[in-house]
Amino acid sequence: MESAPRLRYAVNCSILFTELPLLERPEAARSAGFDAVEFWWPFDTGLPGDAEVDAFERAIRDAGVQLAGLNFAAGDLPGGDRGLVSWPQRSLEFRDNIAVTLGIGERLGCRAFNALYGNRVEGVAPAEQDELAAENLALAATAAGSFGATVLVEPVSGADRYPLRTAADAVDVITRVERESGVTSLGLLADLYHLTVNGDDVSKAITTYAERIAHVQVADTPGRNEPGTGEIPIDQYLGELRAAGYDGWVGLEYKPSGPNAGSFAWLHRN
Repeated sequence: MESAPRLRYAVNCSILFTELPLLERPEAARSAGFDAVEFWWPFDTGLPGDAEVDAFERAIRDAGVQLAGLNFAAGDLPGGDRGLVSWPQRSLEFRDNIAVTLGIGERLGCRAFNALYGNRVEGVAPAEQDELAAENLALAATAAGSFGATVLVEPVSGADRYPLRTAADAVDVITRVERESGVTSLGLLADLYHLTVNGDDVSKAITTYAERIAHVQVADTPGRNEPGTGEIPIDQYLGELRAAGYDGWVGLEYKPSGPNAGSFAWLHRN
């Protein structure tokens, strides 16, 4: 009988090892025993200078780790922004960022790019935002598909104006883009923390959308700390993902409850 695929783990260096300067975090992840990292957008602007981009890429290469996931520019996350994809006033900013983000990823062998959908904007009809989002996702996915990469669509918790809350919400967006543009290089980012906090049926989502899941992230609740500190049966869900045939990366996107090294004790690398 064929065994379930082994899961691979990547450290999200935008939320872990934050006591270190950003460019030192890939090496810290490597020293902790990981072969891969992922990042939210790592620059202060959607159009960073060549020197900044070169320094970021060099930090990944010098650490000898794989870049498993990278976010497109998403605005001011600490300030409450949750992406530019459906934001009319910043749509051009997102489109300009596509080439920069994908260029970094292509050079570093990254094949998963998270496009945060964006909050609802006061004074703009939701249908107008959704139409714009479909256009922007099609542009990004067309470019990503040219080198075998995937644009991810993610349900998010903790943001009242963010409209994608369940796996079904995200898949509906993906399906619309595919139907209207013919682009197929999109996938679901199944963050087990966000789905649980939003009240989604995670096991059902895994079963229903197994073929759509292109990337996975984990954290526990309450607290968004490492698995085992809260109430989410993460080992169960990871087992269900394996049984469903998922063999991609699992991003560790949590705030460690103590020292970083101690937060990895839950891992079962088998």
